[in-house]
Amino acid sequence: MKKMMNKLTNKANLMVIKAKMALQNPRGEGFVDTAIKILMAVVIGALVLAGLYLLFDKTVLPTLTKRVQEMFNYAG
Repeated sequence: MKKMMNKLTNKANLMVIKAKMALQNPRGEGFVDTAIKILMAVVIGALVLAGLYLLFDKTVLPTLTKRVQEMFNYAG
């Protein structure tokens, strides 16, 4: 019975030590940090896509359409 109690006590102490080490670890990354990083990536990605859409919609596509029409203009 004494051996079983010692084993149980040792396991409990080991779990407490592991929990203390995990809580005292300064280099751990929290859930809030990860959520902020993901949110920043989504916002920056949306801004880049919006900028590309405006660039292609206002600048590239009208010029491209005009050039294609001139290229296939067989009348003259």
